[in-house]
Amino acid sequence: MNMIRLQIVAIRVWSTVFTRTPRVRRTFMILLLGCYSALVGQVAAANTEINVDVFYLLRDIQPPLPLSLIDKRVEKDGLDGAQLGLNDNQTTGSFLGHKYSLVEVLIPEEGDVIESVQAASSTAPTIIVANLVADDLLKVTDAYPDALILNVYAKDDRLRQEDCRPNLFHLPPSRAMLTDGLAQYLSWKRWKKVVVVTGRHPEDALYTQALDRSIKRFGLKVVDRNNWTTIPGARRTDSGHHSAQQEIPAFTQFKDHDVVLVADEIDEFGEYLSYRSRLPRPVAGTQGLMPTSWHRSHEQWGATQIQRRFEKIADRIMTEKDYSSWLAMRTLAEAITNIGSADPASIREFILSDNFKLAGFKGKALSFRRYNGQLRQPVLVVSPRMLITVSPQQGFLHQLTELDTLGYDEPESLCKNFK
Repeated sequence: MNMIRLQIVAIRVWSTVFTRTPRVRRTFMILLLGCYSALVGQVAAANTEINVDVFYLLRDIQPPLPLSLIDKRVEKDGLDGAQLGLNDNQTTGSFLGHKYSLVEVLIPEEGDVIESVQAASSTAPTIIVANLVADDLLKVTDAYPDALILNVYAKDDRLRQEDCRPNLFHLPPSRAMLTDGLAQYLSWKRWKKVVVVTGRHPEDALYTQALDRSIKRFGLKVVDRNNWTTIPGARRTDSGHHSAQQEIPAFTQFKDHDVVLVADEIDEFGEYLSYRSRLPRPVAGTQGLMPTSWHRSHEQWGATQIQRRFEKIADRIMTEKDYSSWLAMRTLAEAITNIGSADPASIREFILSDNFKLAGFKGKALSFRRYNGQLRQPVLVVSPRMLITVSPQQGFLHQLTELDTLGYDEPESLCKNFK
């Protein structure tokens, strides 16, 4: 393999220095084709066949009706992202004798996750991509301690803190990373007086906890709070906008503030706050100005390329779960290509090493935190149709990497059994 790397370097030097005339370019192309044939032959000889079976776990739950007709209902959200990653892996793997397959395990809405996995395979899976909520994820992780498990959905901070596991890695940002990304931008804008509005579901309370931590961490101030307890009626009735126009101003009788921070992960009420609150103030959090790992408006650093490739195979926009699932598949390929093995322990060792760098269309090489298995990555801060900014913001420094200003840093970590 060292000879292969030397030939690649030689090709790059030749192409840079000696391809300035048509005659030399023709000669270069002939040599390039010869080197390519030699490289393919050496790669085939240097690598043995490796079969990589990736089990993709998700619950068979009917997705909720979108708030707006503009948005499509997404079935099996995340699976298409894994399929795009599989396609990419197969493209490079075909030259190396690496064969990737994606085994979909669809868990019934009320079914047992472990029984579903056992029914799908007579042998215990060694590589799992889990599109599951936190409790289901921990069941799988504890049932298969020798497997490598890549979380592509659950954002719960406890999975990166006290409930971390040594075989569990996290592709999506945690709630703390997302709210830190938002709070950094609000601090940079000097929008420091905030109101916090919390929904009625457990996920909303967890998001509010993350908001409160970020507010304190970046010097913001909560001037008022309120809880949304109303059970929504039909969203698309003819009189729906009249009702919201009357109710929201009464609900938002807040002290003077700069921003309304909303915690509504299920998208039940937060969208109604913009342009209807008593004072003309921006809305941020789970609606309005949102921190996210991926968004359809993201075009920088080559993101348009992957957006278009995804839309070609899925006929819809790429979601956060799709992006995390794609990252999971690419993480596996990056490790297996470098180490020449699909052994879970070897993959784990490599992706925690300094040699692992993952390209994620975010302008920075992505890597995993060695103390809790979280993928470091920038956080996009977006409006519904526009990328507003990318955190970490300029001026927020860290002794190791600025990406570690997002979420729980190592001195704050409660994950004691990851190493």
